[in-house]
Amino acid sequence: MSKQYLTTHTIDNAHITDIFSLAATPTALLSASGSSTLHIHATSQPSIPLAQSLTGAHKLGCHHVTVSGNGKVAASAGFGGEVKIWKAPESSTEEWQPFGELDPAAGPGERAGEVWAIALSEDGQFLASTTYDGRINVWDISGDRSERIRGYETGSAGSGSFGICVDLSRDGKYTASGHQSGDVYVFNNDTGRLQYSLSGLVKPIRTVAFSPAGTRIAAAGDAGVIAIFDTKHGEHVGNLTGHTAWITSVDWSDTGEYLLSGAFDGKVKVWDISRGTCVATHSETDKALWAVKWLPKTGRNEMFCTAGANKSLTFYREATGA
Repeated sequence: MSKQYLTTHTIDNAHITDIFSLAATPTALLSASGSSTLHIHATSQPSIPLAQSLTGAHKLGCHHVTVSGNGKVAASAGFGGEVKIWKAPESSTEEWQPFGELDPAAGPGERAGEVWAIALSEDGQFLASTTYDGRINVWDISGDRSERIRGYETGSAGSGSFGICVDLSRDGKYTASGHQSGDVYVFNNDTGRLQYSLSGLVKPIRTVAFSPAGTRIAAAGDAGVIAIFDTKHGEHVGNLTGHTAWITSVDWSDTGEYLLSGAFDGKVKVWDISRGTCVATHSETDKALWAVKWLPKTGRNEMFCTAGANKSLTFYREATGA
């Protein structure tokens, strides 16, 4: 059984360069690009207007933006190596505000310019980051000064494979990272140890994500296959096949029933996890999609957004009664 999604809104030239990353709260969509400005659109309003621009956030552009599950904290990582923390508005009359920066000197061996991918915990207290030489760090960002509380190596010191992507489980227990080598590592934040390593996709992993319940991990990249793993034991439980290009981004729906994926050829797919099948494919553009994101469900139909090299934000809504 397939599902139908309709394009409801497109914001052309939402940024002046490629849009690399999206993050969503129940009322806003944050987008990051090769420009220095982060944009925040109000998804609670029908026309999805631009509500705020964080001008000059990252001088050399921004490659990752992420938001905590509770929607109260965001973080962004720039091409200059800096990571900035942002605090969400507490009322409709307020705006997002700077909440400090990740302090590279907060942990031994952490140098400016090395941070790449980032992810926030559900409550916004912890941030996980990867580095070019394969190290994974977990930070407590709740205080006045960021504190590195975990540091993991994926190879001998300083020789690990580039950590392209990272995610934190909602309960904060696990950190998962995907690497240029094609390996996925899962660390137990309680014990500070490697839980297990997952191999088999061979080619670079560009996106990794825990399911909402934390029972599954989805990993995908240049192999064009989405591998699904059991979180508890690291067992490979299935593959989702159908993309014919690099997979750049995946995102689980709120219930964990569906997985969204975007690819280098501009195709976005929706997958039914229980059946392991693709239930919808859309090709709004033939240019690379760098980010796909479900919008948190707030009593309406399912919606998601795609963004990439065409510099636009495209919103889709599930068609009901079809």
